[in-house]
Amino acid sequence: MPATEIDLENIVAIDVHTHVQASVEAGRGFPEDSPEAAVAEVFGSDALLTVPELAAFYRERNMAAVCFMVDSVRWGGPVTNEEILELSKSERDVLLPFVSVDPHRGAAGVKEARRLIEEHDVRGFKFHPTLQHFFPDDPLAYPLYALIAEYKLPAVFHTGQTAVGSGQPSGGGMLLKYSNPIHLDQVAADFPDMTIIMAHPSVPWQDEALSVAVHKPNVYIDLSGWSPKYFPPQLVHYANSLLKRKVLFGTDYPALTPERWIADFETLKLRDEVRPLILKENAIRMLGLA
Repeated sequence: MPATEIDLENIVAIDVHTHVQASVEAGRGFPEDSPEAAVAEVFGSDALLTVPELAAFYRERNMAAVCFMVDSVRWGGPVTNEEILELSKSERDVLLPFVSVDPHRGAAGVKEARRLIEEHDVRGFKFHPTLQHFFPDDPLAYPLYALIAEYKLPAVFHTGQTAVGSGQPSGGGMLLKYSNPIHLDQVAADFPDMTIIMAHPSVPWQDEALSVAVHKPNVYIDLSGWSPKYFPPQLVHYANSLLKRKVLFGTDYPALTPERWIADFETLKLRDEVRPLILKENAIRMLGLA
């Protein structure tokens, strides 16, 4: 893995959760029948960016960002892993590319994941159990986890409620049960060399997420997808105490902008020493950038 080109001392934050939702060649947006088409309506945002546009956006704000798409055997993805990785090569001062492989791709998916790791600067993996229709502790996904652990890469998992499919008939076919964070407890125990990031305040399972993060040393929580003013009080309490070194700044951009998130974050009652940990220092350690 190449050394990072990010100016770690001078950037103000690392956003560990952003989406690339437009392709330079294939255009913007999702098919109308895709459950992901509901996301823009829920969040009131249609700022679907390509890799170069996302890089420029965060460079202007003196921030770095983890970026990815979500792969699905049913719905495809808005952009390919290959495009994200290729275009990120010239954006290494600001972007950290993750890849996404739906576990339902089986052995072919594991083979493709290994190729991506060996040929590109892959910084981690993204899973969305609700969109990809699997429980994280299903053995179906274990060959992928074994590969990720082999290379000691992190993996981010969507947890809790989702805007994907929201308001569509039958919720777009999305089932929330797959994203209960308690299903990551077994995964964390079975793959101690794989850093796990539980994405978002895990509504309605916040206590499960906090319990797993406290108990398993390889588990973190990113705070993306919700304005901090809506964080459950127990999440704020743990972020300010037991989990102060295991919570991470994330926006879920374009769902939320960094400006909106940080403005609301500043209103939280946190210790002065905790804020820089959440905004940058925890991510530097978790991502192995130092």
